[in-house]
Amino acid sequence: MSSRRQFIKESSLASAGILIASSSWGNFFIGNKPKVVILGAGFAGLSAAYYLHQKKIDFVILEARNRISGRVFSHTIDEQEKLVVELGAEWVGASHTRVQNLCNEFGLSLDNNQFNSHLIYKGKYHAKGDWDYSDNWKVTFNKLIDAYGKMTPAQKIKLDKTDWWRYLVQNGCDGRDLDIRELLDSTDFGESIRHVSAFAALAEYAESSEKNEMDYKIRGGNSLLAQKMAEAIGMDKIKLQHAVNKVIQKSSGGVEVHCANGGIFKADKLICTAPTFAVRKINWLPALPSDQVMALDQLQYARINKNPLLFNKRFWGAEDFDMVTDQLPHYFYHATKNQRSTKGVLLSYTIGDKAAVVAGQDEQWKAAVIRQTLNPAFGDVLPMLEKQTNYYWGSDEYSRGAYAIYGKGQWFGLRPTLSRPHLHTHFAGEHLADWQGFMEGAINTGEDAAKKIVG
Repeated sequence: MSSRRQFIKESSLASAGILIASSSWGNFFIGNKPKVVILGAGFAGLSAAYYLHQKKIDFVILEARNRISGRVFSHTIDEQEKLVVELGAEWVGASHTRVQNLCNEFGLSLDNNQFNSHLIYKGKYHAKGDWDYSDNWKVTFNKLIDAYGKMTPAQKIKLDKTDWWRYLVQNGCDGRDLDIRELLDSTDFGESIRHVSAFAALAEYAESSEKNEMDYKIRGGNSLLAQKMAEAIGMDKIKLQHAVNKVIQKSSGGVEVHCANGGIFKADKLICTAPTFAVRKINWLPALPSDQVMALDQLQYARINKNPLLFNKRFWGAEDFDMVTDQLPHYFYHATKNQRSTKGVLLSYTIGDKAAVVAGQDEQWKAAVIRQTLNPAFGDVLPMLEKQTNYYWGSDEYSRGAYAIYGKGQWFGLRPTLSRPHLHTHFAGEHLADWQGFMEGAINTGEDAAKKIVG
């Protein structure tokens, strides 16, 4: 099976050839050690820096936020019980070998983070194992997954021009099956499946693990991996609250990076790991090519709202509890699985338009909606609620979304354009990975960018 990862490697090699043919490299030749500026201290930036550090190549990381780890955001919701939840990236997949290898290298443990889903649909509660797709649709879907491995490149490009919802309908998915696919699949992509490329969706489900890469989590919080990488490269190499507002690239070689706080940094090469919204706000001199600017403007990011709710007891019972609903709170999962305490956190994970609605309400409103939604399964849960917090990625200052979504016709159009180098700059980030929304993809693209610089 030809995977998207293979496709990306091949297109990256092609892009590298274009760069060598068209750029003036100044004093950067094999044998010289370039100084590199990296934009962003998320997993893509930190992994790029860690690779350069191992090759003894000088660099500095400029981070706009007042913390490292970007859209990986671990939060201690109960200091006394030491209960940690993820306000950002949550899962490490079974196939995510690079994250797993780094965790082994830094002595971090991975805990099982798989769940068995319950369902609330049209006001009725269905326990795990008591609901499923129809037999006819399961047979049809398995055939679609099997057929993916036999697709030609032309067929994949054609499939990319259709949205996932329409593709499912055209292949016989309807009624309750279609409703549940919308609920479950929109949870994966962060928006309605009417907005997702059919190729991007089919490829992800065909290539992912049985649990769709919802397999593990780093014990103590996913941000610990960012801390370990930062310590390894040296915290002095990371400049926090250094938002970049201008990048000057010289035809004779070299880059000059200007920050909003007045800082100026010069280097031979630049690795930009910022999400597209932040990239677009930078004044690039010379300007980015018009097709790259258009691609930056077109790529959308998932509007995800994470609302962790701390309860004084784990009334849901099973540690592997999660539940999808057709209500505003959308999806619940046990966010403190494997963390010992009588208390526990159910996290309401809301997507798209639902996320925008929920994010704008106060805590009292959120608690009331949670109470109403969970009532068919557990009765009145409100007396057990101790506290809650909330983070809406749709209004995040730097990303305006949680992770990238490739829409109809975009996978084979926007992604190669966005990943193309610009003079002395290489781009990285989860939006350029084979799968969006995972720490693995961010790390892979960061390391790939660093390897291109090293040669």
